[in-house]
Amino acid sequence: MTTDFVAGNYRFIPAVFQYSAGAAASPGFEIERVRFDKPVALAEGFARIAKYIQAAGRPLTSFCACELRSPAAFTDEGFRNFNLHYVKTLAEWGIYDGTTNPVARSNVCPEIDPPAEPSFHAFSFTRPSGNTTPSFVIAGSGESLEGGATYAERTVRYRDLSPDGLKEKVSYVVGAMEKRMGEFGFGWRDATAAQTYTIHDFHPVFAEELVRRGAARSGLTWHFARPPVIDLEYEMDCRRVLREIVI
Repeated sequence: MTTDFVAGNYRFIPAVFQYSAGAAASPGFEIERVRFDKPVALAEGFARIAKYIQAAGRPLTSFCACELRSPAAFTDEGFRNFNLHYVKTLAEWGIYDGTTNPVARSNVCPEIDPPAEPSFHAFSFTRPSGNTTPSFVIAGSGESLEGGATYAERTVRYRDLSPDGLKEKVSYVVGAMEKRMGEFGFGWRDATAAQTYTIHDFHPVFAEELVRRGAARSGLTWHFARPPVIDLEYEMDCRRVLREIVI
């Protein structure tokens, strides 16, 4: 099920208070992705994002997705506290209403040379377009089942880094991407980019679990980074975005 966020000219997949599971531009609009050349700390990042979006003649409510980088994986409680801080700006921008958050997100932790504090890597927003090709951004997902239990209780093959354990983790995450794209009526044939985040060697299952399923249709970008919560080991996100820029 998807929901329209009229003020932002996109629809989204409702998920949890800190992010949605994905965002897709409404007809007559497209998503533009902007990547920072270097990570920008959260407060400064929000300020630069606001300036960029407004300079493009768009309202702040057009902010539809972002990619974050954090110093290290959080505990369950630490992750919740970070998210409570993160959504304050979204509330000020008229995006987060205290319950529902339409903005898709990934938040991962570089294993080598991480930022000193949570930072922006990239963001996306909607803008008018005569292009009839749809665009979307699917939020990052690690190998955790949806639900209200702790991450330890709902993590696929919890702390199992065996070949079979990693295979099942990868398979679950690829399936989560497929499910989320399917909510918008899309699949791997539509994606223009896919990213994966792990410090583990997933090459033994790359062909079967990713290539054969179509996840590497446009190649696969591997970031040597951990998912945002301790003991999650594999994460992905994907998108169909035709307009991308680095600033």
